[in-house]
Amino acid sequence: MNVLPTLSQVELEQREHFDKLADDFEAYYDDAWSHAYRDQFIYRKLFNNIPLGDKEVLEAMCGSGQTTYFLMQRGGRVTGLDISPELIRRFRNKWPQAHAVCASFLSSGLPSDAYDVVVVIGGLHHLHPFVSKAMDEVHRLLRPGGFFCFAEPHTGALADIVRRWWYRRSALFQSNEGAIDLDALKRANSHRFSFVKEAYGGNFAFLFIYNALIFGIPLWLRAMIARPLIFLESFIQLFQTRATSAIVLGVWQKK
Repeated sequence: MNVLPTLSQVELEQREHFDKLADDFEAYYDDAWSHAYRDQFIYRKLFNNIPLGDKEVLEAMCGSGQTTYFLMQRGGRVTGLDISPELIRRFRNKWPQAHAVCASFLSSGLPSDAYDVVVVIGGLHHLHPFVSKAMDEVHRLLRPGGFFCFAEPHTGALADIVRRWWYRRSALFQSNEGAIDLDALKRANSHRFSFVKEAYGGNFAFLFIYNALIFGIPLWLRAMIARPLIFLESFIQLFQTRATSAIVLGVWQKK
């Protein structure tokens, strides 16, 4: 395993945390309903007009490869990167045609200017207090003109008030986790990225279907309520604002 020995205490805790959560993580985030949610509410918005065919794509903080199928289906040559040895073991088993690296995103050892697209789906908010360092890595790894595509919980949302309360009480979260301050990140990175796309979403289906594990909703119950909640979310999102959305989708391009 290519796990670097210089991990911080935060990174060591995250590695252990996700090793323990591997079974639950796959059961809830790699099933048909999770894929249906991401296809409709994340991928269609995030990757529209992003060229993936024959491109080098880094799926950072990839878990066992929940986004890999979509990226490969679009023709991307995928490298999966995750800090958890157990999740990377599962990634290798599921996606032998992809390249897999077990390392922290903050010290991956991957070459500079090597990727056309870097994808992070729900990973940046695990990296506090090193989110700015993560952005340095995104910039280093991307080729000029390459795209950084991400989906993250964000500050400034009403849902973040509940999220902060829940994070403090749930054993599923580490103490460092928190929503990203998108405005601060944009100010700090405006000299090296162009901001191509910004979209807000996430309401009932995001909370109770996509993130059912967080709320302890059993899989059988989630299957019963998934279809109506996804339909409801597709309607509500037409009227959502930044304040009423649980996540932000962003596409940045390296200058």
